[in-house]
Amino acid sequence: MTIEIKVPDLPESVADATIATWHKQPGDRVERDEVIVDIETDKVVLEVPAPEAGILEAIIEDAGATVLGQQLIGRLKVGAVAGEATKEKTASNDAKADDKADSKADSKGDDDSLSPAVRRLVAEHNVDVAKVSGSGKGGRITKEDVEAFIKDGGKKAAPAAAKAVVEVPLGERTEKRVPMSRLRKRVAERLLEAKNTTAMLTTFNEVNMGPIMALRKQYQEVFEKRHGVRLGFMSFYVKAVVESLKRFPEVNASLDGEDIVYHNYFDVSIAVSTPRGLVTPVLRDCDRLSLADIEKTIKELAIKGRDGKLTVDDMTGGNFTITNGGVFGSLMSTPIINPPQSAILGMHKIEDRPMAVNGEVVIQPMMYLALSYDHRMIDGRESVSFLVSIKELLEDPTRLLLDV
Repeated sequence: MTIEIKVPDLPESVADATIATWHKQPGDRVERDEVIVDIETDKVVLEVPAPEAGILEAIIEDAGATVLGQQLIGRLKVGAVAGEATKEKTASNDAKADDKADSKADSKGDDDSLSPAVRRLVAEHNVDVAKVSGSGKGGRITKEDVEAFIKDGGKKAAPAAAKAVVEVPLGERTEKRVPMSRLRKRVAERLLEAKNTTAMLTTFNEVNMGPIMALRKQYQEVFEKRHGVRLGFMSFYVKAVVESLKRFPEVNASLDGEDIVYHNYFDVSIAVSTPRGLVTPVLRDCDRLSLADIEKTIKELAIKGRDGKLTVDDMTGGNFTITNGGVFGSLMSTPIINPPQSAILGMHKIEDRPMAVNGEVVIQPMMYLALSYDHRMIDGRESVSFLVSIKELLEDPTRLLLDV
């Protein structure tokens, strides 16, 4: 029995996706629930597992291809053993093109490692595959290899992956040209959208982190023993933000056409750096979470982000964003709003600085705060007062418990 491998249903906001990586090749054994292929959208990477054990019979769409929801991308032969599966022959004209390619190519062209798309391209352009260098796994010839060979006038071309490096005729320097990932493209689009469609302004303040650092030092060990997670700074940031959002609902709102939508819930996006780029998973109903709950959820989302396991639901929504450039050493920045949100809070590096306290110079652990906001919705008074509220709550964390 043969099972069709299809692209999962894509969210309404995602028009199409890209085949990122095939973890198996035609003829490879696949166990049930083993991931066969990764499909990248502009938000997350979707993993497609095998519904049954068997042999990957055919790859219809190669890595790099743009696909739609429920599009057929491969076939799995259920219960087969390695060696039984053969590459799929396409119907009518495709099958004739395959036969034509086989008759014109040498022994390398008869290899089942050639996908139907490659065979068809070889037949249409009468390509001798023996002269084509393969850049795929195990030297497998890809569609891009054949296209590069044709574009180069039939000369033996370097593998497609190697062509990304461009030699510069100045000494021994080189350049590497790499296509942007879908996530990086989407991030770029959203950043430009925020800059071009919002009246963005940034206000700054600074906070003495001494009280929170002392609190962490005093209770870190017992907190970790009781809850199984370390007490970090981010849980305090989130709590201070939520309390301040309650006091200034304009900051917890978004613009929809000519309407301002005030949100009566507190979903906070946390900017997380991953190998694929910057993502903003959402902590939902933060007003109902304890410090331990916040720390656990952030840890789970960070691990999922690192492993590429974030789901569309993890990334959807969010009324306000917190980004912490301090973990990379940033002293000050002007964060860009995450549309359609109206504001974003930037946290930075904690650094000992001399401060004037009661007429004396005292060394204190200080951190700059930056609030970027949409001036169309939020006035200067609200933005500055909101940031001052966060500063006061962080400098006296007891306020978070007493709600004062």
